[in-house]
Amino acid sequence: MFVNPFINTAAKFYNFIIRIGDNLQSLFLLLIRIIWGHQFFVAGTGKFLALEKTVQFFATLGLPPFYAPLVAATELVCGALLLIGLASRLAAIPLIITMIAAIALAHNHVFSDFHFILDPSILVTQTPFPFLIASLIVFIFGPGKLSLDGWIKRLSKNWRQY
Repeated sequence: MFVNPFINTAAKFYNFIIRIGDNLQSLFLLLIRIIWGHQFFVAGTGKFLALEKTVQFFATLGLPPFYAPLVAATELVCGALLLIGLASRLAAIPLIITMIAAIALAHNHVFSDFHFILDPSILVTQTPFPFLIASLIVFIFGPGKLSLDGWIKRLSKNWRQY
């Protein structure tokens, strides 16, 4: 059967591009975890350092006072876990919930009259949105090989060999 040389070359090039993307995946996930884990950690620390102001702000949203230290602790602890890549997918879950709540409560104008469907820039320009996306990336794709989770996974496979 005759294979067109152009198709064969295009297939080889495409496979080469796929290999490049596959090889960059763990590095990309490392960068996501370091950048956004640090940002979550800093945000949680800031909420703790200004806890009274945080409680007051949460009160304007109709939230009880205990939510302020809860959110601060979630961002601080889960951000640190993302940063080091330990229990990353598990840590991403409360961060996802927190960011959805932040968009729904503190940025609720985004959802008024469903304008964000016609103009997505209304949603994507909100401060919690990139935090949400980063958390979703880690939850869906995992922390990558360059993480404590990846190291533990490799170590546990080696232990099963003995």
